[in-house]
Amino acid sequence: MPGTTDQYEGMVAETITVPGHNGDQIHAYYARPVGAGPFPGVVWLHHFPGWDEWSKEVTRKLAYHGYMTIAPDLYCRVGHGTPEDMAAKVRADGGVPDPQVVGDAAACRDFLRAQVQSNRKVGVIGTCSGGRHAVLAASCAPGFNAVVDLWGGGVVMRQEDLTAMRPVSPHEYTKDLDCPILGLFGNDDRAPTPEQVDIHEAELKKHGKTYEFHRYDGAGHGFFYYDRPQAYRAEQAVDGWKKVLDFFQRNLGS
Repeated sequence: MPGTTDQYEGMVAETITVPGHNGDQIHAYYARPVGAGPFPGVVWLHHFPGWDEWSKEVTRKLAYHGYMTIAPDLYCRVGHGTPEDMAAKVRADGGVPDPQVVGDAAACRDFLRAQVQSNRKVGVIGTCSGGRHAVLAASCAPGFNAVVDLWGGGVVMRQEDLTAMRPVSPHEYTKDLDCPILGLFGNDDRAPTPEQVDIHEAELKKHGKTYEFHRYDGAGHGFFYYDRPQAYRAEQAVDGWKKVLDFFQRNLGS
């Protein structure tokens, strides 16, 4: 965790290859602090715009704050090109299979936990579709120590929206969630709507889960995205990042 101005700071950030779901070799962006540790770990699951610059920048941000952070390319199997091109291809295909994403996230969790610098605690986080995937992974692959859902669209799905790629609404797995969850949402969002957030919260209460939900007036979808002026909300984003870092420090260490 950043401290005094006279301390040494350093990190390594690079693309690596890790075994993902079913042992498939997938690319991942891995950023970690320099030093002996022990460091907690975070799996960052990118949004539908793909494995893009913003996702990698956030990976480095978390590493700066003391977390070994890995961001798998969830679209790696469909080919390679610009993040925009790969996201368009995946969108045209109806997304990536939920079980595959869960397998990739769990494999990255196990990779982090196996590192000699690890304190053996690992969280999972994502924005947009990545928020949905984070909830799904934490619910279907027991063993994470914390999960953060940043405005995950599709955590609560209607029956008619289920597909072969997304056969079950993630909130249906709430009973299996075995770690604390933090959720940040904009009250002007349409995916998820405030009503969908209410449904998810009710399910968490029903099953006695440890959760913290925070809702922001004047914010819609993607309010952390400073590179999208129409979506970015500085005040809410600054407060949101404080909540994310505080939540991880309390549940993962630093």
